[in-house]
Amino acid sequence: MNDIFNYGSSHLDIGTCLDIAARKTRGVIDSVAAAKIQNSWREVQKIAHGHHAVYGINTGFGPLCDTRVSEDDTSLLQSNLLKSHSVGVGNPIPAEIAKLMLVTKVHALAQGFSGIALTTLERIIWHIDNEVIPVVPEKGSVGASGDLAPLAHLFLPLIGFGEVFDKGERVPTAKVLATHNLQPLTLGPKEGLALINGTQFILAFAVKAVQRLDDALNRADVIGAMSLEGMMGSMRPFDERLHQLRPYKGTKLVAKRLHALLEDSEICNSHVNCDRVQDPYSLRCMPQVHGASRNAWLHLKELTEVELNSVTDNPIVFNADDTISGGNFHGQPLAMVLDYAAIAAAEIGNIADRRCYLMSEGRYGLPKLLTANAGLNSGLMIPQYTTAALVTENKTLCFPASADSVPTSLGQEDHVSMGSISGRKLHRVIDNLEYIQAIELLYAAQAIDFRRPLKSTPIVEACHALVRQNVPHIDDDRIFADDINAIHRLIISGELLNIINHTAIANQIDFNDDEFGIY
Repeated sequence: MNDIFNYGSSHLDIGTCLDIAARKTRGVIDSVAAAKIQNSWREVQKIAHGHHAVYGINTGFGPLCDTRVSEDDTSLLQSNLLKSHSVGVGNPIPAEIAKLMLVTKVHALAQGFSGIALTTLERIIWHIDNEVIPVVPEKGSVGASGDLAPLAHLFLPLIGFGEVFDKGERVPTAKVLATHNLQPLTLGPKEGLALINGTQFILAFAVKAVQRLDDALNRADVIGAMSLEGMMGSMRPFDERLHQLRPYKGTKLVAKRLHALLEDSEICNSHVNCDRVQDPYSLRCMPQVHGASRNAWLHLKELTEVELNSVTDNPIVFNADDTISGGNFHGQPLAMVLDYAAIAAAEIGNIADRRCYLMSEGRYGLPKLLTANAGLNSGLMIPQYTTAALVTENKTLCFPASADSVPTSLGQEDHVSMGSISGRKLHRVIDNLEYIQAIELLYAAQAIDFRRPLKSTPIVEACHALVRQNVPHIDDDRIFADDINAIHRLIISGELLNIINHTAIANQIDFNDDEFGIY
């Protein structure tokens, strides 16, 4: 771990955030950020010892904002806040997501507008560096006033409560602290509020979704190219000149990638003078459909990176005489784009299902159901049922959570984003998409088998070979769930993308664009 990132001082991008969580980069607080943090802490101390009412420092919370709290009780107020707001339910979120929450929270607080103590941030960094990750229930946030419930659970360990994952085991926080000879912290004025106000639950899901959807989009182009080769489709619709006439960024990138993936293919060249006028839309319109999803991904990436470097606390402390109670904690900016991204991911699965259906129809010189012995054998009839089911499930998940709001906090919080739901369901859509892509890859590899001895291009052939190393050609019926799961493992392990990237580099094939990366 040689790379260092300076919390609160440097610009945090999505790739670096993921690298900190993966222990490829270490996050630290430099002297510049430390000075800002300590200055903000001192300003909050002045407020706590003064007579001017400031929300959450010497007042109650939410509808209790008009209730003054004595100077002696300001610390108890903060620990009570963490305990009372820990109301999450359901299964724990993945440890990686919880770790991303810790990383993004440290970066937001280290900018010096929240009154947090430096020792508190150092303890959070200890959790990150030592892989002692709090257990956070998945449900309970409405995505405004901050992700209150999940953030409260995230920081219960600071005061000795809650549970953590340590070395893969779920254990009480008190046991882990004792093992490491650490004492629970005593929170100062505003610290509890600073810890639970913010969008870090939504943001962590967004950061991971940017990575997962990026991977899915990169696979979609390659698997789509394989399907096109299996059906002897035309690469003419990917001509750069066509897409300069309607120059959406995503469309141009996908057309460029598909052209590079198919250029000089023996399969493509074998039918350049055929009498087929036009391919079906799921082949011909891949730049437009995949590209539209890429445009949505680009928007998600842009807004996620803004949020990564934002202060989403409330109130914001500029100095003891200048605090603002605003709404930077409101999750609507991310909630809406996460809902948009769910549609983008679902549509990649939708068009993939159509290509599976096309390959099973018995057209373009392929046998019906992609098996030479259809009748006795059902061949690849039923896997497309699974893609159809997954596509429909994804459609039901595309209802925008951000379009709804249920008032909370006795009406004080009368419009909320529900962005936590937007983030969680986007990952469910991507989960389904990964299985759809595994099934399309099963179909595409089988279709290409019927084009032999003709060869495709290096990347397509490398992907086909990888599939065949794990799943043999289908002659007779077998338990196809085993094949689907084997290919799904290639997808979620990253092995498929690794072979794509390795082959592209080895053959000097350039089909990427820096704007569509995560660093």
